[in-house]
Amino acid sequence: METITPRLMAEGLRFPEAPVALSDGSVLLVEIAAGRITRVSPEGERSVVGTPGGGPNGLAFGPDGALYCCNNGGFHWIEEEGRLRTAGTAPDYETGRIERVDLATGETTRLYDRCGHHALRGPNDLVFDQHGGFWFTDLGKVRPRERDHGGVYYAKSDGSYIVEAAFPVVGGANGIGLSPDEKTLYVAETETGRLWAFAVLEPGILGKEPWPSPHGGKLLCQFPGYRRLDSLAVTAAGNICVATLVSGEVTTISPSGQIAGVTLFDDKLPTNICFGGADLRTAYITLSHTGRLVSMPWDEPGLALNYSSAQ
Repeated sequence: METITPRLMAEGLRFPEAPVALSDGSVLLVEIAAGRITRVSPEGERSVVGTPGGGPNGLAFGPDGALYCCNNGGFHWIEEEGRLRTAGTAPDYETGRIERVDLATGETTRLYDRCGHHALRGPNDLVFDQHGGFWFTDLGKVRPRERDHGGVYYAKSDGSYIVEAAFPVVGGANGIGLSPDEKTLYVAETETGRLWAFAVLEPGILGKEPWPSPHGGKLLCQFPGYRRLDSLAVTAAGNICVATLVSGEVTTISPSGQIAGVTLFDDKLPTNICFGGADLRTAYITLSHTGRLVSMPWDEPGLALNYSSAQ
């Protein structure tokens, strides 16, 4: 296990997640508890680029240069000694949705809030494929005595098509990523500490493992002890770096499912990791419990995301 001292880029953020590295060294991220999208410059200066409201959660650039946002609809929050954590569903929750955000103007357009007859509950994270569509997760929402099942979906960026690809992910589908050859889709299940792998047959269609798989995924790794999983990023070599809650770690999993490395942080809720810099060897990590964005050199280059240059 490696203990590191990362570089602090920004603090005082309202539960930051979904960092997206830009070519000028700045980082876009969401502040879920503030309902906004924020740009952090390399010097730590902050500017608001959009205010979707609700609970903006996952971000990615699409083929048209716009930002696409998974909006969970909002959380209820508990703040103790300046530290934030989620505590169920916001009192003013309406629905989960997928939104398009114009980076130049901040204009937000709702693309999807349902799939067929089923409303989206808490969209969480997304990844674009080389065909211009995107896979996304729905974590579900939690109420005092019940919770929704999570799921995995695929949609086109023009708002014309959405399909349910895997359901149910009972512990909540959270982080999502594609292997370098895009033949495997990885999904992190939050409450169970499980990382799943799905064979990608074509856009929107996943190969399915037989029962007893609950949704057709292959169990790639069961994390040890009490660990909850959040977002993930894939490296150029195909390793999967999973933000690991409670234990305060980023855990690197090999494509064969072995734990290849653990990086420890001084925050129980590291929620997201992305890669940037000229060689994609800089990792940006959101430490959400304490409201910080940090950066550090990583021991291998990250995978270049589709449309990441559309900025």
